[in-house]
Amino acid sequence: MSLTDVIPPYGNCTSEAAVLLDPTSDLAVFRDHSVPSTRDICEPWIEKNPHLQAFNEIWTVDFEYNTPGGLPDPVCLVARELKSGRKLHVWRDEFGDTPPYPTDEHTLIVAYFASAEMGCHLALNWPIPERILDLYTEFRNLTNGLPTRAGNSLLGALVHCGLDGIEAAEKEYMRQLILSGGPWSEEEKRDILAYCESDVVALTKLLSALTERLDVCRALLRGRYMAAVARMERNGIPLDVETLNRLKQHWPEIQERLIGAVDKDYGVYNGRTFKYDLFDAFLERHGIPWPHRPNGRLDLRDDTFREMARAHPIIAPLHELRSTLSKMRLANLPVGEDGRNRTMLSPFRSKTGRNQPSNSSSIFGPSTWVRGLICPPAGSAVAYIDWEQQEFGIAGALSGDAEMRNAYRSGDPYLAFAKQAGAVPQHATKSSHKSERDQFKACALAVQYGMGADSLAQRIGQPTWRARELLELHRRTYRTFWTWSDASLDHAMLMGSLPTVFGWTLHIGDRPNERSVRNFPMQANGAEMLRLACCIATEEGIEICAPVHDAVLIMAPIDRIEVKVARMQAIMADASRVVLGDFALRSDAKIIRNPDRYMDERGSIMWDAVMKILADIDDESTLAT
Repeated sequence: MSLTDVIPPYGNCTSEAAVLLDPTSDLAVFRDHSVPSTRDICEPWIEKNPHLQAFNEIWTVDFEYNTPGGLPDPVCLVARELKSGRKLHVWRDEFGDTPPYPTDEHTLIVAYFASAEMGCHLALNWPIPERILDLYTEFRNLTNGLPTRAGNSLLGALVHCGLDGIEAAEKEYMRQLILSGGPWSEEEKRDILAYCESDVVALTKLLSALTERLDVCRALLRGRYMAAVARMERNGIPLDVETLNRLKQHWPEIQERLIGAVDKDYGVYNGRTFKYDLFDAFLERHGIPWPHRPNGRLDLRDDTFREMARAHPIIAPLHELRSTLSKMRLANLPVGEDGRNRTMLSPFRSKTGRNQPSNSSSIFGPSTWVRGLICPPAGSAVAYIDWEQQEFGIAGALSGDAEMRNAYRSGDPYLAFAKQAGAVPQHATKSSHKSERDQFKACALAVQYGMGADSLAQRIGQPTWRARELLELHRRTYRTFWTWSDASLDHAMLMGSLPTVFGWTLHIGDRPNERSVRNFPMQANGAEMLRLACCIATEEGIEICAPVHDAVLIMAPIDRIEVKVARMQAIMADASRVVLGDFALRSDAKIIRNPDRYMDERGSIMWDAVMKILADIDDESTLAT
């Protein structure tokens, strides 16, 4: 697979097959800007971007819709073709079997947060347009890492660009009117259509303002992903609704009993209150060195608990308990009538371009034990497929570090790192030198996340000098990687930005975080990889229920799941080759067939504890009646 396969050429826009890997090099991979003259241009600013001229038609499009059960129910559509000036106003009873505008490769569909418009296409059984320009993703890309004047909404983008838009109060009033679900009077229908048209007018203004800065060819890949997002959001994640409803019904009592069940091994709660002094005494009894805040008190933040649970497994159940008590809002978990958990994936929301769905509305958001509610329906199976050591492989591939690449290809890069550093013999195995491997694994991950010696020492439960030693071994072993990482940082600071291979860009503000900048190429190119894989897979009809950081959850009939898994893994390998210049990353798959349920091993102990409490409550209820 080449870059030409990823973004097919249109008009006179061509693409190079080679993907440039050096972040300090010119990443403008689309260079043919020769375009024939365009006739009947309604908006003269279109001439400022030759790739826009290449399209026969350019439509700005906006839907208004409700979301019963998490699925869009289109209310109306307004669209405008920018070259001819033609306008469309379509009410819900006028929607036909096909869109009122072309969807072929010679037509550009422009939207803001296009996954919403594409969700409406899917709801109406309309084809997905082949060329989508999403001004949300492009505004995010142009301002990523920099402060914006009023957020990232369409109104915020207008304000940032010094353009007028509908007043926020009026926008909220119209939004509530639409979400009321009707019936609407004829006057209200006219008002809703006028409101919808105001967004189309705003889209045209914003497109005009951004035209000269748009890298249209790369933007089309991001627009393509927004169509994939619409498909994945529509699929949703299948849940065991019966068990979820039982948990909701008895949740307050379950929490009370859960504290007693878990805390018997710790003695750090007084009723439902976590006691600082009791926890301090527990740490002292078990000789666990815990990080402190600048004021000298124990650092009890969730991120700290998570890291310490990795270093000291005895802490893991307590971390799950605290996370469950503080984060679990089961009533907020949206579930449709078909038993699917659906939530907005919030693509491109993070600086690295990864999805950031709400923790309270996604089954993958709260404590890991809750994922046990994921259960394929009768006759179906789900599979969790994730890249193995994705960021380590990306680092080796992008930097061109031969030793790092060899370590990845060995199948166990962390043990290979220990061998390359001379810390274990060449015949060492994962079981024979588990302790050493764990430390070198923690070191490799620490480098990827930009950790310093103090944080690494906490993670591995070792003195700071040992952490410094491990980090120094990493620098000695992977010199080429560190030269490349230093060059990436220098480029970002000197040029003010750092792009991925497909142009997702981190802009450097006034107070750059060096660790985040160094980590950006691994995280952000990993996001590019996932987006590309999701595009190809959903276009082929693979049912992706959700993307999860460096993984996907897919579903298929039981008799087809292994075929679908093999195809998904092949797509993921191809996506990695495109992003990494023919360096393929491996993936691992875990298949769960009905009536079994998905289980994250990190939450299995807590799941068993909760299910036992729930069974006890049911038994007591039966006896009482």
